[in-house]
Amino acid sequence: DAGVHSKAWYAATCDRKTAEDALYRSNKDGSFLIRRSSGQDSRQPYTLVVFYNRRVYNIPIRFIESTRQYALGREKSGEERFDSVAEIVENHQRTSLVLIDSQNNTKDSTKLKHIVRVS
Repeated sequence: DAGVHSKAWYAATCDRKTAEDALYRSNKDGSFLIRRSSGQDSRQPYTLVVFYNRRVYNIPIRFIESTRQYALGREKSGEERFDSVAEIVENHQRTSLVLIDSQNNTKDSTKLKHIVRVS
């Protein structure tokens, strides 16, 4: 189950708009939560939602069937892979996560610092 269900940062029934609203309300760089992906695709079961610099980023979490691991964003060579979604969160609480703004073609980075709970 990817190790998400007992975690404070997992918002199981939360949709994209609810998640984004909660992060905008928190208004803290590095605020985050993980929700189920809107598409309910087995290859992309979850989305990492991060607030940084007054913006909300929705980063897909992919499930790699062949290795039974998880990775962030689009597939790329040399990407980091993790055995669980919890490992992704723990890793990016220590090391910065690159945030790519495809509209403005800019890159930022932040660590996952503040868990946002959706009420």
